[in-house]
Amino acid sequence: MVQLSTLYTILIFSFFAITLFIGIYVSKKSGRNSTEYFLSGRNMPWWLLGLSMVATTFSTDTPNLVTDIVRNNGVSGNWVWWAFLITGLLTVFVYAKLWRKSAVNTDLEYYELRYSGAPAKFLRKFRAIYLGVIFNIMAMSAVTLAAIKIGQIMLGLEPWQTVISAGLVTVVFSALGGFKGVVYTDFLLFFVAMAGAIGAAYYLVNIPEVGGIDALLANQNVADKLSLLPDFNDKTALITLLIIPLAVQWWSAWYPGAEPGGGGYIAQRMLAAKDENHAMGATFFFNIMHYALRPWPWIIVALASLVVFPDIASIQEAFPNVAENKLGHDLAYSAMLTKLPSGLLGLVLASLIAAYMSTISTHLNWGSSYIVNDFYKQQINPEASEKKLVAVGRISTVVLMVFSALLALVLQNALQLFDAILMFGAGTGLIFILRWFWWRINAWAEIVAMFSSGIISILLSFTKLGGILFNDTTGVFPEWSKFPIIVLLTTATWLIAMHITKPEKKETLRDFYKKIQPGGSGWSKVIEDAKEEQIDIVDSNEGWSVPSGILAMLLGCALIYSCLFATGYWIYGETTLAIYLTISAITSGYLLKRTWTKIRAKIL
Repeated sequence: MVQLSTLYTILIFSFFAITLFIGIYVSKKSGRNSTEYFLSGRNMPWWLLGLSMVATTFSTDTPNLVTDIVRNNGVSGNWVWWAFLITGLLTVFVYAKLWRKSAVNTDLEYYELRYSGAPAKFLRKFRAIYLGVIFNIMAMSAVTLAAIKIGQIMLGLEPWQTVISAGLVTVVFSALGGFKGVVYTDFLLFFVAMAGAIGAAYYLVNIPEVGGIDALLANQNVADKLSLLPDFNDKTALITLLIIPLAVQWWSAWYPGAEPGGGGYIAQRMLAAKDENHAMGATFFFNIMHYALRPWPWIIVALASLVVFPDIASIQEAFPNVAENKLGHDLAYSAMLTKLPSGLLGLVLASLIAAYMSTISTHLNWGSSYIVNDFYKQQINPEASEKKLVAVGRISTVVLMVFSALLALVLQNALQLFDAILMFGAGTGLIFILRWFWWRINAWAEIVAMFSSGIISILLSFTKLGGILFNDTTGVFPEWSKFPIIVLLTTATWLIAMHITKPEKKETLRDFYKKIQPGGSGWSKVIEDAKEEQIDIVDSNEGWSVPSGILAMLLGCALIYSCLFATGYWIYGETTLAIYLTISAITSGYLLKRTWTKIRAKIL
């Protein structure tokens, strides 16, 4: 356990007080109606929403997850989430405009815009509970688990003490301030969180046990973990760490914050933007910060931890008070932070508190928006007043916090949950991408995809059948093939379901096209049928920007991956590669700027 100086203890409590003040200050305006409470009146600028996205995805479990990945699979293991950049930039340059034009209150409201009848209503209310409650609680519990581990190692707190102390302030300002309170506090939390992460990385790489960056890179425990790409001679590592994430995972899997086609709390922020261009700017800024700049402070600490704590036994020896069921490689990040001096430790602890509060507050507001708009208002009380909806939102915020805290007390590590959520969403992502551009996708396809993905994942991941089929020595298939096979089976299942069920009503499809103007050959049948009936659903002022959007996505990937790798090689001291990649980043950035002008929305 470490001791904080009086000054930093005061600063941490002041930090709590400021966030509470923000929640109380905006509570009156946020409580006017549900649109203010969940979308802040749809008047947010891109930079504020972008910072909020970055702060939200920097949670207490994120550095723990990255540490777990690096210690097990090296730096290249991060491709398991770096691959989601493709999804993120597709959202920026193709889907952000579409979401903002939809003008829905939640991304689940989309179901009754795009589909019709009982299946659409079922999808909306079921996913409100499935995502807003079940998956949301799982995600929050992983964040709270990380806070528990930090509290145990750094402050000697019991799990229940961490849960109560960390959760109480967060749930209060989230319930009072709504979305506006969340975004405003995210602005503060972002800078505190980044300062703490960078400060910790700089100090820890220079402690005597590590000996500086050169000694770190030369250390025998670290040398085989440094590559940004997996070993091409190791077939299994190459397939699992690079090929599957880039070839299959990014488009096929649903994961909070990285949904193919946008969705969740990212969609919530796009819907809250002033206009379509602000929605694009916010998501692009988020992707640059999330992938290009933020990972390296965590990676450096993870690599340094291999020198100080080379295995789990060394962590257990140093921290015997940690419960055995909480031990794991992800604990190494918190263990390293105990090496910080008292002053810097206070800042880092404040940054971790900031990361926790930002992520939890977003999940609470996002989850309660589903419960209120897509379940309570639709199924229980359609005539509810705006004040009643806000009250239900505040109550559901508290309930979500309680259940996520209880689940966190029984979890062991964050990577468990990351893998489980990826498996449960495997195969559904393609629908989220295509439903905007292919008229034939219907509500039944989404329903079947959702259930088949869950059922197939359970059978192949959590039963004896999976052990029999997937085993590198005795199984029918190698272990790495499990995820692609789940995707293949799920995709085949929903495609069959789509073709044996009726298309959506032509009136629904026409109304959707007229409102969104998605364009493309996938809607040609709907457009031609409407023309035959002398109904015009095409806006001649709207060009089809998707080809330019895909080009912008590719240039954006080149820009951000170049920045990511260039930063790494500058740190590694590999100057030639770093220079080439820096030039690549500048070139792709220039070309992206020119392409961007072709896809900007014309705002009247």
